[in-house]
Amino acid sequence: MRGGEKVLLELARLFPSADVLALLWNRGTVAGEIEKRVRQVSFLQKLPRAATAYRYYLPLYPAAARSLDLRGYDYVLSSSHAAALGARAAPGAVHVSYIHTPMRYLWEPEDYFQFGRGRRWKRAALGLAAPYLRRWDRSSAARVDHLVANSENVRQRIRRVWGRDAMVIPPPVDTDFFTPGGDAAGDYYLAVSSLEPYKRIDLAVDAFIGGSRRLLVAGKGTLEPELRARARPPVEFLGEVSDEKLRELYRGCRALIFPAREDFGLVPVEAQACGRPVICFGEGGALETVIDGVTGIHFRPQTAEALAATVRRAESIPWDSGAIRRHSLQFSRQQFRARMKTFWRGEISESWNFEERSE
Repeated sequence: MRGGEKVLLELARLFPSADVLALLWNRGTVAGEIEKRVRQVSFLQKLPRAATAYRYYLPLYPAAARSLDLRGYDYVLSSSHAAALGARAAPGAVHVSYIHTPMRYLWEPEDYFQFGRGRRWKRAALGLAAPYLRRWDRSSAARVDHLVANSENVRQRIRRVWGRDAMVIPPPVDTDFFTPGGDAAGDYYLAVSSLEPYKRIDLAVDAFIGGSRRLLVAGKGTLEPELRARARPPVEFLGEVSDEKLRELYRGCRALIFPAREDFGLVPVEAQACGRPVICFGEGGALETVIDGVTGIHFRPQTAEALAATVRRAESIPWDSGAIRRHSLQFSRQQFRARMKTFWRGEISESWNFEERSE
């Protein structure tokens, strides 16, 4: 249940009679509220090792999106960071697409292939498919009736690559679950992320190696073996953790370390909901979620040295956990639902009756 899945869950709750259609479904990996409503899955599901090797089927994504049968639906709401917006609504139906980002590995491949192993052949393979995929991506975006962006950062990217405007509605954070604890901050810093090259957890590891400050890293991914081999105390890897353990880690950290350039980034908001400051790279969605000097600090450039210097500076600031918490509430699930309802009634159907099921 990463950011995209959490958005899907809230959308499913807003539209409790809606069916869920997916390009790929790994059973047992998302909330039961979503899984019990899956009605169609594309042919990607039947391909070899689709659950783990789906990235290698990227050239097939357009055909997979088109294969979903949307006849009989008057409204289509897609949640897209890659190809879901390419699903074709029936003639006369309204298609609304919530955009986490236009495909970053298609439009900004340097973020994905600059770091990590195998980047040369991956960049070469993508280069062969990119012209076709970009044409398809633009034409798919042009067919969607309404675009909703998860941040101003993504809205600007939509304008740049698709030449369209979008409404901004930030994704939901469970601020009822992620709440401050009663104890003072502990003696460690925290990084929470999938361990993939573009997340830049390598910067956090390098910034803390050999120092006196502890860094705990929660998450897993393809770079985990490489990062574990690279790290040494006081850097510790926790692997994947439960939501309850994650909340405990947020509450006890001195600050969250967030070195990536993200589209939005739910993790910094979750940490702030627990009253903890965020030390983040000063580009992308973090500029919209972290107030420099108030709820955290932006560091530049994107280097381990700049991050380490910012950590030292953060220790001299008397953080106000209450103010940090209050700032996070504008990204709550309740705010997300209210904004989506206002948008839907204003742009799609003013008489729409939202009847949310209990959670």
